[in-house]
Amino acid sequence: MTAHNKKQAPTTITQLVESSSAETVNNIELDNSVNIAGRPDPDAIDDESHCKYRKKVNLLDRLAAVNMLVPGSNIGRDIRDDYSRIKRPLVSNACGRNKLMVNRGNLILVTSSLPGEGKTYTSVNLALSISQEMDNTVLLVDCDVNKQGVSRMLGLENVSGLVDVLENDDLTIGDVLLQTDIPNFCVVSAGKQNEYITELLASQRMSVLVDEIASRYSDRIIIFDGPPMLATPQTQVLARLVGQVVFVIEAGKTPQSLVEEALQMISDEQATGLVMNKNEGLSSRGSYHYGYYGSEDDKKR
Repeated sequence: MTAHNKKQAPTTITQLVESSSAETVNNIELDNSVNIAGRPDPDAIDDESHCKYRKKVNLLDRLAAVNMLVPGSNIGRDIRDDYSRIKRPLVSNACGRNKLMVNRGNLILVTSSLPGEGKTYTSVNLALSISQEMDNTVLLVDCDVNKQGVSRMLGLENVSGLVDVLENDDLTIGDVLLQTDIPNFCVVSAGKQNEYITELLASQRMSVLVDEIASRYSDRIIIFDGPPMLATPQTQVLARLVGQVVFVIEAGKTPQSLVEEALQMISDEQATGLVMNKNEGLSSRGSYHYGYYGSEDDKKR
């Protein structure tokens, strides 16, 4: 097929990740009439002081330009289907028939062994894919404070976020939560840098914050984009707060010994799914492959 000067869509996950570097203007607008699930909030509409930090950010055009899972992008059908397969067991554990089997199943941490395995792209696209569900809303939280991959991708690296709430008792998660122009999709940036981020994430305030955002709405799924497991102790702290872990592995690159070392740091209590990223050998195209750590199928791989 000839392109005829039309930009050709990436056909593999590898091409998707490598093409996601375009710079796009990002517009932030105040919106005082919505709550943290994206619904009209009657208690907030007339309370300007309570909502003075609440904002809305336009992300649709930016994400479409870098071919993420939003309307108007050139992302291929195969990649959309990959994410649909990945999210199904996660959604089931969070809100579906397996909900009672997985404690805190609506809290999902995305991590990897090492930097550069596609963790942040998985976090964003997974959140976008789940936001397309008919019965769920999604909150994406950038917990990789040092690298701020999600915040940088979305143009939010200079926006108040998670660290600001952990440092300041006068701020709530609602003050830094950003509504977006993508239905059912909200985001919290990493916020400012802090040399004591591990201690902040391990604090009682973080635990209370997580409880709040997990329990306020039964239909919300929270995706935490965490640092690589072997790069910092922060991810071990985060893993204790969630019910599910999505572990991204770059096929053909990450040594098995490092994968096993990182997986040993995750409690058996967490439902841990393995995402094989940039895997060209499973089919005629590059794909994500998903399986549960410790399952019989996984042991055969």
